[in-house]
Amino acid sequence: MNSIHPRPTLDIAHTWWRKIRLAYVPSEETALQAEFVNNLLDHFRNAGHHISAEPGPDTEVLFTTAQFNQPVRWRDAMIFTARRRYKLDHSPTVYTVVQASPEEFQNQIEFFQQALAKDPPDPKDFELPGLGSEAYHTLYEQGKRGGPILALLRTVQTQAMSIRVILLIGKEKIEEGYVFDLVGAHPRIIAKDSKQFYEDIMGRIVTAMSTTEITEHKFVGDPISKEVWQSLDTPAAMQKAGYELGKRQFFTEMVLVTNLATVPSVPDAISSQYSEGCFATWEPKIEGLITTITGSARPVIKDRLSDDELAVIVGIRPDGRGALIKEVEGKRNDPPSSEAVELIELDRDLPKIKLDNGFEVPVSRSKLHGHRGVSAYDPEHVEHVFLDQPYYHFPVSCSTEAQAHAIHNAFSRSEALQDPNDPREIVFTILPGHGIVIAEKWVDGKEPFELMWDYMDKGWLIIENKVPQGVLTFEPDEQGKMVIKTE
Repeated sequence: MNSIHPRPTLDIAHTWWRKIRLAYVPSEETALQAEFVNNLLDHFRNAGHHISAEPGPDTEVLFTTAQFNQPVRWRDAMIFTARRRYKLDHSPTVYTVVQASPEEFQNQIEFFQQALAKDPPDPKDFELPGLGSEAYHTLYEQGKRGGPILALLRTVQTQAMSIRVILLIGKEKIEEGYVFDLVGAHPRIIAKDSKQFYEDIMGRIVTAMSTTEITEHKFVGDPISKEVWQSLDTPAAMQKAGYELGKRQFFTEMVLVTNLATVPSVPDAISSQYSEGCFATWEPKIEGLITTITGSARPVIKDRLSDDELAVIVGIRPDGRGALIKEVEGKRNDPPSSEAVELIELDRDLPKIKLDNGFEVPVSRSKLHGHRGVSAYDPEHVEHVFLDQPYYHFPVSCSTEAQAHAIHNAFSRSEALQDPNDPREIVFTILPGHGIVIAEKWVDGKEPFELMWDYMDKGWLIIENKVPQGVLTFEPDEQGKMVIKTE
């Protein structure tokens, strides 16, 4: 059975980190904000990164500031104006530094705790400065999924008009910090050791900037005919899986930017909506994965899928910049999920098996990527695989080559997948700050994903809303289940 993973050391870095270029343009900065950014930039400088006095043609990261619980007008927000203001031909990644006193932070947490306790929600509870009239819907749903910190995260992002936010907690001195991103990651970084505090935050920024999106998917070959598509059982199985997973509340509602704030348009740096996960299963007759489409193309309700919300992946581009996909005659052909490459890359170093009908297929039949956590599992039926150690201290995000490689490496070490005769039929890994990836094996008489929802129902795989934000282990309890432990 799977052994406990050794805890990573604090000085572990990704081998693929690179040097980046940064600039700082403050706006109404407090003394603590100025001290923090200057100290952080010193750490970047000492590590060999390049700091410019003002944004220029090669600036990749732009730091700015905003005040806690005070909305920034979109006309002043760096995410909207930096390109025009500094005559850039690109949009730098904006990190906004926000400061809250411990009392302000705790008051907001308690405020959201009370608002989230109501069922149904009271929209008046969420009438906060700078938020749209429909914001209550997203804040309530996000808060029920991830607790008051996630509702606060979306509020701070909206008020600061910035997806990436560093929230400092302290009055005269920094006590701790949180780093927020689009997915909803919110690692808490204690400032007890100043050097580790700044190096931790620097490492998270370098990690984000050292990754590359792999969403340049490419259509290849002849389209799949309408007749062949209609002969497949898998599209209907995908729709049923979405319904079954929806009944178990696996997928939460997507985050709509327009619900949170009133803005004239959404910058290229973000999507107008953020999809909550994806899933895919292998179809032997077309030798490809049938998967859900990307939520950034248009809203996708996972438990009410139609053929138009499905796409076909048949490989990975030779340059690795996206997936190879096939069109299907007679239906809309939107691109697959942003996680398309990771879904098919997972199989690369795993064995294939031969089905009774003669088809040779990957040992993993179906994959499920969701923004949820796992609190416990039964090791007799389920295997957990660890990522490489640096990913627990410096997580990566979706649609990047780094996440696809991390998932591939983890599943390639799976004992259950490397040995088709291993009795464990479900394998999963946890992506800190992000969610989980689950793979199932082929079992006679079972539909795609049926093992997954069956294991959830039996308590062999216990899904929870909370997503670990960093280092984790699983330890056995008195009943023999492996229970998650986090720092």
